[in-house]
Amino acid sequence: MTHLHSLNNNRFIDLFAGIGGFHQAMNNANAQCVFSCEWDKHAAQTYLQNYGITPFGDITQIDEKEIPSHDILCAGFPCQAFSISGKQKGFEDTRGTLFFDIARIVNHHQPKVIFLENVKNLVRHNHGNTLKVILKTLTDLGYQVYYQVLNTSDFGLPQNRERIYFVAFHHSIDSKNFQFPKPLNQKVALKDFLEDNPKDGKIIERNDIEIYKNYQPTKDLFGEIDYPNKPIQIGKVNKGGQGERIYHTDGHAITLSAYGGGVGAKTGLYLVNGKVRKLSPRECARVQGFPEDFIINNSITQAYKQFGNSVSVNVLKEIAKEIMEVLDNQ
Repeated sequence: MTHLHSLNNNRFIDLFAGIGGFHQAMNNANAQCVFSCEWDKHAAQTYLQNYGITPFGDITQIDEKEIPSHDILCAGFPCQAFSISGKQKGFEDTRGTLFFDIARIVNHHQPKVIFLENVKNLVRHNHGNTLKVILKTLTDLGYQVYYQVLNTSDFGLPQNRERIYFVAFHHSIDSKNFQFPKPLNQKVALKDFLEDNPKDGKIIERNDIEIYKNYQPTKDLFGEIDYPNKPIQIGKVNKGGQGERIYHTDGHAITLSAYGGGVGAKTGLYLVNGKVRKLSPRECARVQGFPEDFIINNSITQAYKQFGNSVSVNVLKEIAKEIMEVLDNQ
């Protein structure tokens, strides 16, 4: 059993908190949440039901001085374009974006660690300028910044979800030994995360469903099924566009999404026991790493949106372990 490093009860804040993916991971590392904010009222309701904390609303209206002091700032922040005037002022360049609010809170509180998540596309966003401004801003604020794109599929969850993660340590902390976690090399299949005939896993019955690939699993030297740890497309509905592709449950789910259309919108379509269906909200919770006792929003529409917007808990847990390793060695 791996030793989970204690955070010595470090305090964290949870910005753009959603339904608390960061909260799950930081709780796992014995950290205490002292503040959260989330402007979507449905997500805030789910957060309250699960953690007993009512998130504050719009972060742009919150004075950084009113936020309690904290050791770790967590944020799965929205990606917006920065208006870069060529002045390369870092902090000033982020004005008018939600990243500016992270920067002003960091500027005031100087937490030990900043822990951020965003879409993979941030790397290329605005020809790489968005990433440059983020890195420059955090560096100017006195932090050593590390970032890497990681895929949920590599961390024991059957979902193809690539995201960029940032970990920044205050310059007073020796972080030269920090490294992002390596893939866990666990082979997992979506079928092991499914419910038996869930009432809210919508079955698709149409006459334009086509299963065109007879997928046969390969076996390893020991006769065990060698699951591929990625989605396996085996069919389509209609023309096979976005949300119209059908996948095998020996593989992984596609990226859960808060938006997106097509008959398999938000979860993708899967051939389960001879029927084509979407994932249920509980199955979405599982492939994002939320525990079985997690209370899901009553509205199926909101539940899909919330899990599509969420961070993958298992990835954050593994990164949190590496962060604690550094903090414990101070």
